[in-house]
Amino acid sequence: MPPSDAHLKPEAITVEKLPDLLAYDNAVKLAGVDVDGQLRGKLVSKKKFLSIATSGFGFCSVIFGWDMHDMTYSEELKISNKENGYRDLIARPDLSSFRRIPWENNIPFFLVSFHDPDTDEPVSACPRGLLKTQLEKLGDMGCGAMAGAEYEFFQFKTPPSTATEASSSTAVYLRDNPPHTLPSLTEGMFGYSLTRPVHNQEYFYDIFNTCQAFKCDIEGWHTESGPGVFEAALEFGEAQQMADRASLFKYVVKSVATKYGITPCFMAKPKHGLPGNSGHMHISLVDADGKNLFFRESPDPNPHYPDIAHLSDLGRHFLAGLLEGLPDVMPMVAPTINSYKRLVENFWAPVTVSWGLEHRAASIRIIAPPTSKPGATRFEIRVPGADANPYYVLSAILALGWRGVDKKLKIPCPPLGKGEEVGGNTDMGIRLAKSLREATDRFTRVGSIAREVFGDEFVEHYGGTREHEVRLWDEAVTDW
Repeated sequence: MPPSDAHLKPEAITVEKLPDLLAYDNAVKLAGVDVDGQLRGKLVSKKKFLSIATSGFGFCSVIFGWDMHDMTYSEELKISNKENGYRDLIARPDLSSFRRIPWENNIPFFLVSFHDPDTDEPVSACPRGLLKTQLEKLGDMGCGAMAGAEYEFFQFKTPPSTATEASSSTAVYLRDNPPHTLPSLTEGMFGYSLTRPVHNQEYFYDIFNTCQAFKCDIEGWHTESGPGVFEAALEFGEAQQMADRASLFKYVVKSVATKYGITPCFMAKPKHGLPGNSGHMHISLVDADGKNLFFRESPDPNPHYPDIAHLSDLGRHFLAGLLEGLPDVMPMVAPTINSYKRLVENFWAPVTVSWGLEHRAASIRIIAPPTSKPGATRFEIRVPGADANPYYVLSAILALGWRGVDKKLKIPCPPLGKGEEVGGNTDMGIRLAKSLREATDRFTRVGSIAREVFGDEFVEHYGGTREHEVRLWDEAVTDW
């Protein structure tokens, strides 16, 4: 067992320190993120890792040329295709992402980002690269971004093996049985229960403690309303690190759960008639000294709307940018066919371009004084589900928000008042897309805000991946 590396802060790790850091190891695990937010990686020898820690190494581009089931896209896309031979990209380790995997004998782990081998620029669809680009734009303006993610997810008991199966497998069970027969970890509706976690106490605390050991700390951890549903609020922090931790949180949950015969499910809407799984994202901007830029030093005595009395001018423009651009980036925050089963009326999910101070049904909830301290002023973007790629979600939020700041946009619709329902008669916001097809058509159309803030190359690639999803859905024969 290697000694603890807790004393080494991420920013302190350099190439020169790697031999000492890995002195007791013989291998390293590396992983990058694809467009669906899935980790794709491999185990390499320590010798190999040390030789590529700076320059990077070849990684097959097919991870940007196929879907989450390794089926190549219906139409060939630019990054990876037959014509370019599914050529290698350059995968470059991010040394600041170092951690050890507690459930795999503390093997060293690093995240990688993908670069074009000809230009060395970040691959347009690389989730980590896309977010880094947005943060660099903010950095050039003297700003940084802080973020926090919340994830809800269902959990199911892995059915026991049959006489013909060597081991239990949820995938095999679902191949042969209707999904609704999969047993939930617990039954009934009881959010914030103190007793239900006791039924799976070892698992409940193992998730919490393993997340801490794997540097994706949980701030709050509880049951949510729904059979077998838990919710985790991840520790607030710098946006790039937050996206890393959000992605790795799912990795922790899936890895730990398998030891207990539990199958976690981050689908946006696993069960008919029940609330879906949200993936809310909190965001604020800070200056070089860490001061919150959304907070207004003195309350506005005559605000256009009372909800923004404590919101700075920059914060108001940022909010306006989010509201104006949200309909054009829906595939980035609701990426699957199933995402739009969650975004329906009457299930605590936002379905319109809407906002309000402490309004938990709106698309964007303002959290500001008097209900929060000034330094905690922020926006909670409530549209994303737990199925969304956190890098794309944060990239969309920052790109749209900063566009609002840059253009000094005005808030386009009034806030929802307390007791006013999303989609009701008083909701002046437009209805968000009702399907992935509708969302993708708007995302890819000529002149979309998505094209303006992300460029044509990214929109063409990612839009093509969503068109593939729609095509597969169109071809599917379901039990409906």
